[in-house]
Order: sequence, then structure tokens, then C-alpha cells
Amino acid sequence: MEALEKLVPVLLAFGGGIVLARRKVVPAESSKVFADYAFLFAVPCYLFGNISTSDLSRLFDWRALTGYAAAAALAVVLIGVFARMLGVRGPREVALRIMAAVQVNTAIFAVPVFIMLFGNAAPVFPVLLFQVCVLSLVIVSIMELGRPGSSGSPARKLRTALVASLLTPVVVACNAGIVVNLLSLHLPRTVLDSFAFVGDSASPVALFALGLHLGGAGLTLRGTTREEMWLISFKCVAFPLLTYAVCRFGFGVGGDWLHHLVVIAAMPAPQNLFVFAQRYKVSVDLSAALVVKSSAVALALLPLWMQWVAHAG
Repeated sequence: MEALEKLVPVLLAFGGGIVLARRKVVPAESSKVFADYAFLFAVPCYLFGNISTSDLSRLFDWRALTGYAAAAALAVVLIGVFARMLGVRGPREVALRIMAAVQVNTAIFAVPVFIMLFGNAAPVFPVLLFQVCVLSLVIVSIMELGRPGSSGSPARKLRTALVASLLTPVVVACNAGIVVNLLSLHLPRTVLDSFAFVGDSASPVALFALGLHLGGAGLTLRGTTREEMWLISFKCVAFPLLTYAVCRFGFGVGGDWLHHLVVIAAMPAPQNLFVFAQRYKVSVDLSAALVVKSSAVALALLPLWMQWVAHAG
């Protein structure tokens, strides 16, 4: 019951967005404005303020992160094989399905959920950096190299992809926080309080934006393809279980880190999946459906994962 009670604020912010969008009190299209505020401003403020004052030795548990990376690598191989079995041949189409099934919605979903449930989103930070600086970079590189009619050498395309990934606001905030922390720079309390004031709004605003988006999307199970069901099932069920098995039995990860990594892996497909699909004109409809439906499924399964964490703890 204690674990389920922690979900009440999540459901309030998320459900409020759905209700207001369905009743057309708040336009569903405004979800992008709220999401942009959270992603481009509030979440970076939260990340910078917390990382700059955290104990980095506890924040980056290399055995746990290596275990998560190994689970993600195994998942990449499995989804690649699965996509080929379904007849998906194009490298960009395969890469997009890998992104949907392996990457998680960290900034807009995982960070607010962890703040609400655990009071701290610190375990999300290293996974976020791994995703943006490794997984997203690989995906963007494949997209750029395979884009028809694009100009420039492969090296230039890779350099462009790398710069774009590293200049993402959340990555800049994380890296800036790490630099401030390593240099032992003591920021004025007023500055830290200001970042905390803005950062505290990230969680409810992000969840409210997601609720608006889902409320306006008119989510329905009708028309869900077999491929969508398989990808969502892998993302929301198989990948967390795979993460648990690899981290615990392959790398000896236990305690809170094991629980946190499993919950992170259970988060839905990232919102920028749809952004990538639109930009590179690859499986746009499939990407939109996966973002919306995996978010709904992940939220529905969250009480079960919290129950598991409470029992395991």
C-alpha cells in the first residue's frame, strides 16, 4: 500500500492532463508547450542543481551501469533479429525499432516518476547520459548516413550527429553539473535554490503534458498491429526482466541500484522517437503509435513494478 500511495501524485498530474484534454478545457496541442518547458528548461535545471551537489562516487556505480549497458546491447541484438524476421530490411527502419524497444523516456517520464516515487531522480542521470551519448548517437548516425539525398562525407555526418547529441539541454546540464562538482565550485545558495525552484516544477508539468498528449490522442487498442504489440511488450515487460537478469546474475548488482535499473527499463519509448521518425521520414505512424501506447502501458504496469520493488526491498 505504501508503494501504491506514492503513485497518487503521479496519477493526479497525469490524469488531470487526460481529463482536461478530453473535456477540451486545455487544448491537447498545448502539450508540446508544456513538454518543451519541462524538457528544455525545468528538467535541465533539476539535473544541474542535483548533480552539482551530489556524491559522484555514489551517483555513478560503474558495475550497475555496465550491467545496464550489457542488457541494452543484448536487447539491441534481439530486436534487430526480430525486425529482420518480420521482413524489415532497411537499416534506418531497424534502427528506429531498436530505439523504440531499448531506449526509455528519461527526461519526460522517468525523471518525474522517480521524483514522485523515490524523492530523487539521481539514478536516472547516468542512464540518461548513456542513452544520449551512446544509443542516440548510434541511431542518429545510422539515420544521417542512410538519409537519401544528404550531402557531405560520412565523417562530417557523424560529427554533426555527435555535436547535436552533446548539445541536447539535458546533456549540457548533466555535464555542467559534473564539471562544477569535480571542480568543487561552491555556488551561492540563492543560485541553487533558484535551480531547485524551477526544477521542482519539472515532474508535475511533464506528467501533465503527457496526460494532455494522451488525452488528445484518443488512445484505442483498435488498429494495434502485431508488430506494435510485440515491441510494446518487449519494451514494457521483457526489457525490464532482461535488465534484472543481466544485472543481477551477470554483474552481481543488487539492492537499490537493481530495483532502480529495472524500473528505469520499464519506462516507455522516448518521445524523441517520433521526432526522429518525422525528421528522417521513417515509419512515422508506427513511431507515433508506439510513443502513445507504450506510455499508457508503462503507466498501467507501474504499480506492479512498484509492488515488486517494495517486495524485493
